[in-house]
Amino acid sequence: MALDSTLHLIEALRRGQPVVLVDGEDDEGDGMLLQAAEFIDDAALNFFAREARGLICLALTDERCRALGLSPMTAGPRGEGLGFMVSIEAARGISTGISAADRARTVQVAVDPASGPADLVSPGHVFPLRALPGGVMSRAGHAEAACDLARLAGLQPAALLAGILDEDGENARGENLRAFARRHGLPVGGIAELIHHRILHEGTIARSAEYRIDTRHGPFRVCAYHDAFKDVLHLALVRGEIDPAQPVLVRVQAVETLRDLLAGEPPRGPQQWNLDRSLARIAAEGRGVLVLLAQQESAAAILDQLAQGPRLQPPRFPQRTLGVGAQILRDLGVRRMRLMSFPVAYKAVSGFELEVAEFVPFTAQEA
Repeated sequence: MALDSTLHLIEALRRGQPVVLVDGEDDEGDGMLLQAAEFIDDAALNFFAREARGLICLALTDERCRALGLSPMTAGPRGEGLGFMVSIEAARGISTGISAADRARTVQVAVDPASGPADLVSPGHVFPLRALPGGVMSRAGHAEAACDLARLAGLQPAALLAGILDEDGENARGENLRAFARRHGLPVGGIAELIHHRILHEGTIARSAEYRIDTRHGPFRVCAYHDAFKDVLHLALVRGEIDPAQPVLVRVQAVETLRDLLAGEPPRGPQQWNLDRSLARIAAEGRGVLVLLAQQESAAAILDQLAQGPRLQPPRFPQRTLGVGAQILRDLGVRRMRLMSFPVAYKAVSGFELEVAEFVPFTAQEA
């Protein structure tokens, strides 16, 4: 089934209607029911609980979470970047907090610009989900997409979300998702198309400088990119000419001080690409891009690296930082990637007009 346009979803949300959002390239991705938070009443919340049947969450911007004094559900450096915040309840005007009416009131209190930390208590029966600054341009997640869509509809950037489950209790996909949408007369849109819509009208990354540097692997062109939302500088090291029609070697990784300086190996598991090995491989091929994504490392995170030692991690590019790295690659003219990584599922990458032509895992011959 062809997905509905982002404009169709925006108009439906503006009218107060729920929509279905999928995170894949088509309706085979995981589907979420969402509705702009401003329109949530007891009837709407009951519809989510009865029909979608998945966990009901309230997507809020990072700014709103801070204004309400919400804390991450998982504390410490291992919880950094996770979206779930401690559950909440309206401090006044409810009974047990679990009824549809009580949860709807909690939602309204949370999104009321006049509300503050004193208007909510924890734990509760509403589960806030924090969206990263920059929305889907930073992370291609449901929370980011929900807040983006509500904002684009001219509403408060907040939305109620729930996973859509089929009769077996599994995530509804394909025909089951199409049947759900038809039964309730709901449009179905995708995160990839939302990303493409925002690329055409907005941008969060801008190239600010360009230099040539000499490394032990030869000369590279360094492009610096300012991140308007995080106010940090990301770097792209480029070798050779980038042809959009040809697959190009690409490595995208977040900067980690100890890993990058010491080039340590994980105590268990296979060796992996690091900064030096990536530059060496790109130099050997004569063409490629290494993107280094800045992150604000806390003292706790650095100490945790010391205590745990280097550890094997899944690549951050497709999950946490798809939007940032993809914007940089797109600006450099990359369209088809030979991605230096073990294989991993990609969702919504087509929204940035990018394609993974091949995965290039690290092998012992690279050491």
